[in-house]
Amino acid sequence: MADEEASGGEDGRVERLISWAASVVAPLSVLTAVLFYFGYVSSRARFEYFGVDVDTIGLSTQDYVMRSPQALLTPLLVLVLIGVAVAIADDLFRRRVRAAAVASTDADESVAGRGRDRSAELERFLGRLELAGRCLIAAGTLLLFGYALLQDWTPYPLVTPLLMAIGAGLALWSARIRGLIRSAAKPRVGVVLALSLVLVTGIFWMTATIAQWSGLGSARQQALRLNELPTVIVDTRERLNSVSPTVKETALPASEAQTFHYRYRGLHLLIQGKDRLFLVPGEWSPSDFTLMLPMDGSVRLQFQFENSPP
Repeated sequence: MADEEASGGEDGRVERLISWAASVVAPLSVLTAVLFYFGYVSSRARFEYFGVDVDTIGLSTQDYVMRSPQALLTPLLVLVLIGVAVAIADDLFRRRVRAAAVASTDADESVAGRGRDRSAELERFLGRLELAGRCLIAAGTLLLFGYALLQDWTPYPLVTPLLMAIGAGLALWSARIRGLIRSAAKPRVGVVLALSLVLVTGIFWMTATIAQWSGLGSARQQALRLNELPTVIVDTRERLNSVSPTVKETALPASEAQTFHYRYRGLHLLIQGKDRLFLVPGEWSPSDFTLMLPMDGSVRLQFQFENSPP
C-alpha cells in the first residue's frame, strides 16, 4: 500500500513537471515562431532590394530570430506607450464610474441626482467612443475589400490594419467600461472574442508591415555605404562574364602552379550564406547586381584589412 502511494506520488510529481514544462515550452515556441516570421519579413525586404531572394541565402531559424529585434523595436516601444496610456485612461474612467455610482446611492437626493447625471454622461461619452470604434472598423473593412483598387497606395498596408486595430480597441474598451455603469450594456462573449481577434490581427499586420519597411529602409541606408562592408578580393579560374565598372579585373601571372588566373578588387561582402557568398560593388548603381559565389574551392577569397591604422 505504501509502495502504491509512493508510486502515485512519484507519478504525480512527473505529471506536474511535464505540465510545467509544457506551459513554458508552448509560449517559447510561439514567441520563437513570431520572432522568426518578423525576422524573415524584414530580411526578405532588405535583400530583395539588392536583387537577392532571401531563401537562396540559406539562413537558419536562429539567424532570422536574431535579426527580428531591429524590426520589432519601434513597434514594441509604440505598443508599450499605448498600453501605458490605455492603462491610465482605464484607471481614470473606472474611478469616475465608481465615484458616480457611489454618489447616485447617496441619501441626499441632490447628490444622488448629480451622481446619476454623471453616470449618464459617462455612458453617452463611452457610447460615442464605441460608435467611433465601429466606424473605424467599417472604414478598415472597406479598405480591405478595396484592395484591388488601392493595392498600389503605399500607406495601404499600414493604414488598413491601423484603422481596424484602433477601432476594435476603442469598441472593446468602451463597451467594457459601459458594462460597469449598466450591466445591460456589457458586451457578449462572442462580441468580445470577435473584437479581440480583429485587434490582434490588426496589430500583427501592422507589425509585419513595419518590419518590411524596416528591412527596406535598412537596405537603402546600407546602399549609401556599401564601401563600409568588408572588402573582398576574389581570385577565379575563369573570367567573370560581367561585373560592375567599379570592380577592377587583373590577370594573374601565368605559371604551372597557378590555378587561379584572374583577380577582382572592389567587391564587398553583403552576406555569407550557408555555402555561398553574396558580393556587391563599392558604389550602388541601378545597373549593378549582386554577385553570388559558391564556397566550394572554385574561387579564392581574401578579406582586406580596413584602412584604419591602429
